[in-house]
Amino acid sequence: MPHVNAKVTAVPATALGMPAAAAPLPRKWEGVDPALERMVLRACLDQAPERRRVREAFKGVQLSIDHCLFKAQYNGIRTTESYELNSRGVEIFSKSWFPENRRMKAIVCLCHGYGDTCTFFLDGIARKIASEGYGVFALDYPGFGLSEGLHGYIPSFDTLVDDVAEAFAKFKGNPDYRGLPSFLFGQSMGGAVALKIHFKQPNEWSGAILVAPMCKMSDDVVPAWPVQQVLIFLAKVLPKEKLVPQKDLAELAFKEEEKREQTSYNVIAYKDKPRLRTALEMLRTTQEIESRLEEVSLPIIILHGDADLVTDPAVSKDLYEKAKTSDKTLRLYKDAYHSILEGESDEAIFQVLDDITSWLDQHSMKEGSSS
Repeated sequence: MPHVNAKVTAVPATALGMPAAAAPLPRKWEGVDPALERMVLRACLDQAPERRRVREAFKGVQLSIDHCLFKAQYNGIRTTESYELNSRGVEIFSKSWFPENRRMKAIVCLCHGYGDTCTFFLDGIARKIASEGYGVFALDYPGFGLSEGLHGYIPSFDTLVDDVAEAFAKFKGNPDYRGLPSFLFGQSMGGAVALKIHFKQPNEWSGAILVAPMCKMSDDVVPAWPVQQVLIFLAKVLPKEKLVPQKDLAELAFKEEEKREQTSYNVIAYKDKPRLRTALEMLRTTQEIESRLEEVSLPIIILHGDADLVTDPAVSKDLYEKAKTSDKTLRLYKDAYHSILEGESDEAIFQVLDDITSWLDQHSMKEGSSS
């Protein structure tokens, strides 16, 4: 399959002297079949059936992207995908990656970020971890990716955490690996999900990997206090509306321009303005977590770019200092942005991945020797 160059070449119709209604849709992805491109760009992704249709049609294009997470080849990895109704009757999409023909060291449960799904960049991260001997499990949150629910809508962060914890418990309960060490892995908003699961289950996990965790939103992306008060009021009457002002998160999060442009290929990720209730739930969650950092009691490694303008690296330092666990590691990457596993140089990305797998190896052996 040929590589696809992610060059955006949109030109407004009005700039060409054409009436807007008469203008064809601009080409967004060079080398992609025009009919497929039109279908994807015109799709309404509010509900899961259309997101699933778009992902199925577009996944071949995604796999052809010239990004190190997609190009890396690993042998002996088995993947599974499934849809299951949870206890609330919500259909949840999940994906697993297993090393074949070798003993599994531990299991790792991934929590994706706000602008991500478990079928794009996270898939490449999971394959790398699985290639090192770990069983990996991830799911799309309700309203995200391929799971059921209004796109990008979080009516209750606590309910989202309950849904994730339920799916993880079912995965961990498989008799084939029930006795293995188990680790939480949370990236960005997923870091908040992982920490909230730990607060609910303080003794059920062997450790946590927190990548640019959303313990506090950076001042660059949080609306000013008066705007927050207006949003809090509006969220009560218009919770699903997309009214929250927001800067371009890809521009803030991805340091390398070519990799930033490739985020457009994650076609089912939520990229609109945050819905009012979602923004309010995320703000409340970060405030709660920031006030509970000293309750973190499991082994942790925190990995954060020191130039992150999305989640505040200063709060990762606070987490490292305040967490009551004595087994804690902080890795700050000089001049790195928010997406340290997707948006930096290839060398930098694999350095972070190696830091993660080295930590997992040390803690899997430690856990195994103590059990």
